[in-house]
Amino acid sequence: MLLFFVSCFSFILISRSMSCKPLLPMRNRLILSFPIAWGQLSSFFMSFFHRIKLNQVLMMKPLKKMTTGPSQVLQVQDFPGEEKFSLLDLPELTLDCILERLSPAGLCSMAEVCSSMREKCRSDHLWEKHMKQKWNRLIGDAATREWQCQLASRKRPSLCGLDRRNGFKKDLLFRVWPFTWMRPNLECGSNKPRSDFPVDSIMCLYLSLENGKFWFPAQVYNRENGHSGFMLSCYDAHVSYDSRTDTFQARYSSPGRRTVEENIPWDRLRAPPISTPPHELHNSDCLNDLRPGDHIEIQWRKSKEFPYGWWYGVVGHLESCDGNGDHCRCHYSDNVMLEFNQYPFDSRWRRTIINRKEHKEAGTEGNGFYGGIRKLYANEEISTWKGLRPSHVME
Repeated sequence: MLLFFVSCFSFILISRSMSCKPLLPMRNRLILSFPIAWGQLSSFFMSFFHRIKLNQVLMMKPLKKMTTGPSQVLQVQDFPGEEKFSLLDLPELTLDCILERLSPAGLCSMAEVCSSMREKCRSDHLWEKHMKQKWNRLIGDAATREWQCQLASRKRPSLCGLDRRNGFKKDLLFRVWPFTWMRPNLECGSNKPRSDFPVDSIMCLYLSLENGKFWFPAQVYNRENGHSGFMLSCYDAHVSYDSRTDTFQARYSSPGRRTVEENIPWDRLRAPPISTPPHELHNSDCLNDLRPGDHIEIQWRKSKEFPYGWWYGVVGHLESCDGNGDHCRCHYSDNVMLEFNQYPFDSRWRRTIINRKEHKEAGTEGNGFYGGIRKLYANEEISTWKGLRPSHVME
């Protein structure tokens, strides 16, 4: 049919051109040369359509059979005589089960296969498991609020990240680099990313944590590498993860200077257990329940300009009590004795007394200021503090 159409079309064109008077002397020559011209023209069309058909076949060719090696990198193998199939030919449930078993690096590699796999591999339900396994202990309410604030700031138009022609925000784009570690690209003038994904996805949060671009609020036990002045304390800081060393670095805010500490292991970090900011007094709701032997954390700061830190202590017996549990009446008194056993008996930091009914913030410029109190109920929190206790009494 195609051959017939081309023949008719060519014949009509040549016939119309031969009807013109100026070309009458050339009629016989054109008629004689017509078979040669038609042969070249038909050969060109057949070659052209043959190339189109071949390209379509190559583009529609199914993916080769894929197997996974020890490093979970897809390897392509051909088996003579076997029917070729694509990974996408698998049932949805089977494919989801495979993707759920992949590591974060494996998901990022699979996301580079095609657009369909990219949509599947960046789904929140796949990354939620990885977030819980690695980051659930540190990413609390404070870190979540910090992340939401950063997302809101990225969505604001800016001269740096706004294309004046189409309003496209380049600062909302991230680059997925399987597994170097997948650094988000937020600088101006950056190249076009290889694969984009929503910045408000769990995948984006996970990768931002892993590559250290997201500084989030946390609390650090025994700050400044266990400096003697901070033993059995926990201070607020902004921390960032270093995947090369599997440790963290922290920035502490202090009046007049900013202290940075590096190589902090996981066991010296925790998510802030309460939402009270470090410069505000915590509203204590446990004062009437305190009894000798209870484990507590209390806010303490050196002066009014400094932020509070949380210090570990226990409730002790009043001086008027002999410590006999059967006759102890300390819990009926308005005064509560707090003990910090990391200090020697004659230290001014060893003991302090607070009032149950009137306690807000107590102290002096010489001894510091004691703030709100948290009573510890969870054995995990208590055992963590006990594990941080120094082997010897501090001077």
